[in-house]
Amino acid sequence: MRISELAQEATTPLTAVKYYQREGLLPAGEKTAPNQSSYDDRHVRRVRLVRALLEVGGLSVAAAREVLAALDADDAPLAVAFAAAQHAMSSPRAQDAAPTPASRSRVAALTAAAGWATTDDNPGLDAAARALDGLGTIDFDPSDDYLDAYLTAAATAARADVQALGGRRDRDDVAELMVVGTVLGDPLFAGLRRLAHEHVTHDLFPAGDHDGPRS
Repeated sequence: MRISELAQEATTPLTAVKYYQREGLLPAGEKTAPNQSSYDDRHVRRVRLVRALLEVGGLSVAAAREVLAALDADDAPLAVAFAAAQHAMSSPRAQDAAPTPASRSRVAALTAAAGWATTDDNPGLDAAARALDGLGTIDFDPSDDYLDAYLTAAATAARADVQALGGRRDRDDVAELMVVGTVLGDPLFAGLRRLAHEHVTHDLFPAGDHDGPRS
């Protein structure tokens, strides 16, 4: 198919497809003439993946390029692609301060107590520690029970993510779900958590009840 047909098949604007190609996110097609290339279903799949990473996941072009490079390394373990996606999603923004050692140590201690096998360079460690620092700015020191509830919910969601990979047999299918699931799992979890907040608030703070939450 021609590049215009590729764009149509991938339901993506032609200008975006050409941009992906200029940025090295989309492999070149097979040359059929000096100014013409042919594309196939693999290119359609890649365009859709790139669009998910950039437009839905909010990754930068540079971050998406790193994730795709990990996906394209056929001899690399799938864990490498997973780690690339995690780091791309969790890269601190310019305005993000480094977490305090105390908060970082507390998160590490909590995950260790839960028996989690994690590494010190997992970006989630700093992300969670910065969240604790933020809570500290309003003088809220979350109890271990509070944080254990988050640990339990996170472990449940993570297990669902990994178990979903078992339904796919092709390596590319597994890798794509692993990466896209990492990128889109955060907004999915956050969205459901907000819905749960509304539900639980109605239960604990009924309308017209100003005496505080029910026990």
